[in-house]
Amino acid sequence: MKRGELDSMRTDDLWSLHIEVTQLLQVRIQAEKEQLEKRLKLLNGPVSGRRPYPPVSPKYRNPEKPSETWAGRGKRPRWLAKQLRSGKRIDDFRIRTAAGR
Repeated sequence: MKRGELDSMRTDDLWSLHIEVTQLLQVRIQAEKEQLEKRLKLLNGPVSGRRPYPPVSPKYRNPEKPSETWAGRGKRPRWLAKQLRSGKRIDDFRIRTAAGR
């Protein structure tokens, strides 16, 4: 529609046209949203977050607090770093297992 045609329309007719256009836009926007969500699921589908890592047994224990342990992975815990700075060796904190004496 051209501007001249809209200017010549009555208010009630313009309002009806407004309602029709609004409803049509809602339907089209919803359809496009669903299509985009499907595409997004396809892109994200087979890839999972992180790969599962097997559990690791602790290798080092804090002698002052036996509940504090470290498996040797990741950042060194503060208690171990403090002990190493004071001159102790890492093997002083190694957990001795019955099989690997």
